[in-house]
Amino acid sequence: MLEFFTEIGDRIVHGGFKTHLVVYIICSALGIIILQLLFTKALQAVARKTNTSYPLLQQTFRGIPALLGILIGLHTALQFLTIPPRPLLFLQRLANAMGILSVALLIARLGSGYLKQKFQRTNETFGSTSILSTIIDLIVYSIGFLFLLQSYGISITPLLTALGVGGLAVALALQDTLSNLFSGVNILVSKQIKMGDFVKLASGENGQIVDMNWRNTTIKDQHDSMVVVPNQKIASTILTNYAQPYAECSIAVPVGVSYDSDLEQVEQVTAEVAKEVLQEIAGGVGSFEPLIRYASFAESSVNFNVILRVRTVSDQYLIRHMFIKRLHARYRREGIVIPYPVRTVKMEPAVGLSRN
Repeated sequence: MLEFFTEIGDRIVHGGFKTHLVVYIICSALGIIILQLLFTKALQAVARKTNTSYPLLQQTFRGIPALLGILIGLHTALQFLTIPPRPLLFLQRLANAMGILSVALLIARLGSGYLKQKFQRTNETFGSTSILSTIIDLIVYSIGFLFLLQSYGISITPLLTALGVGGLAVALALQDTLSNLFSGVNILVSKQIKMGDFVKLASGENGQIVDMNWRNTTIKDQHDSMVVVPNQKIASTILTNYAQPYAECSIAVPVGVSYDSDLEQVEQVTAEVAKEVLQEIAGGVGSFEPLIRYASFAESSVNFNVILRVRTVSDQYLIRHMFIKRLHARYRREGIVIPYPVRTVKMEPAVGLSRN
């Protein structure tokens, strides 16, 4: 029996290309299965202990177990198979290249995953920050490529020199692109805006920040349309961020009543309706006491502003809508008149006109 297994082992070790290929496939499959199970258990334990999203960890390490399993299978097969020198050298370099690729991919995924986890914890509305992920991937993969060239015996010093000279020419040719890139990085690092913030530009565009990539910032407006703005414009324009320092904000609703109205009654009824809307409609701050402030004697009405408080600036539309509807119905029941615009025109007879 021992001789039988020894003979089989000797055939496998000294077998031909087909035998070695089958052995490599079996070793890689076993490596992938074992690493996949280990990674799953490890990620579940990390998610429980660190309160990290398990789907986010899965996304971060997607493909890593398979790549490492293939690398381990190749390394294991090389240890006990008898392979001719030239194919052996090729396979060793292939294993080295796969090792460098695995490390670069793992570092890039960890960097991107850390950023996503950080923004997910700091933002109620999670959005992507592809500019930072792109920069991290570009840096890590570039370094990995240089190490790969070095492992094949290719000197990278002339390449670095050429890249330095060529980089200057590229920088001059791509001034606008690089300006947008560094403007986006500066905005995120300075924390002027973050994903999910509702902003309004001086040029009139407004909406929620949903993404910032290497060239532009994407804003979703109230009509669910995407407004794409270059990062350079975001960094140089006057911008109002309604989410900082607090997401809650106050809105003013102008109202006008007849001069014959009892202003004390008007103030009481208006405050009751405003309080009711803030407490019952989603988006209102129920603990806020509405403010009524008379503003002016207009041509046909006494005008005042009703100050309401909303959780986010995008909630103002529903709150304003419901408040106007309920206030109009309540005024009708209470006999409070919202006057039509009135203008008195005095007609005087013409003087000095001759009659025919």
